[in-house]
Amino acid sequence: MPVKVLILEDNPVARGFLGRVVRESFSDPISITEAGDLETARRHIALTGGAQGLHGVDPFKLVLVDLELPDGNGMELLSELSAYPATKIVTTLYSDDEHLFPALQCGADGYLLKEDRFEVLVEELQKIVRGQPPLSPAIARRLLTHFRQGARGDGQAPDSGFMPPPFTTSKPVPIAKPIDHERLTPRESEVLTFLSKGFTIREIASLMGIKWFTVNDHIKSIYKKLNVSSRAEAAVLASKQGLV
Repeated sequence: MPVKVLILEDNPVARGFLGRVVRESFSDPISITEAGDLETARRHIALTGGAQGLHGVDPFKLVLVDLELPDGNGMELLSELSAYPATKIVTTLYSDDEHLFPALQCGADGYLLKEDRFEVLVEELQKIVRGQPPLSPAIARRLLTHFRQGARGDGQAPDSGFMPPPFTTSKPVPIAKPIDHERLTPRESEVLTFLSKGFTIREIASLMGIKWFTVNDHIKSIYKKLNVSSRAEAAVLASKQGLV
């Protein structure tokens, strides 16, 4: 079954370009649905179980979201899809803090600049299968600068007023926190074992004979159940509890 991708972009040329980027980035069969505005995107999402991605309905696995749209802002859709089981990536021309941090707070799993070269965008999208957030190089540098400036003296972030994006924060690993591993499914336990051994998402998919997007879904579920936000935290907790 093809991996379902939704591209929300009002510019037809940009939609075609992003479609080529997606097809070049992944070896799996891809089924791309295009939307030029929020209303159309919402209709397509409704057909795949709505914003909650209801069980039994084949949802989109990857959603590319432009920010400036004819009928609103892409951040509205990101907020609506906070519980939707897809990797959500902003694709935009805006590289400033005023767009970057709100988008990450709204649930974006990555942030790519459409002005980047085709090869750069492909490389960044491929990071998904390695469990890394896809970020345009300029965006990665901006994040580093933001946090470095925030660490000067008062420990406060500079003027943006926004919290750091979820995937860049690092929480201290609680020493005595028990893992509710009874809640993990057998598949999730298997994925956790491979994660702890350092395998990439692509390698885990190959070893388990499943799609890499399915592995990504398992990892998200593991993080939620174990209350962690990174591979390192999951591996440490699993090791302390003797799960791997």
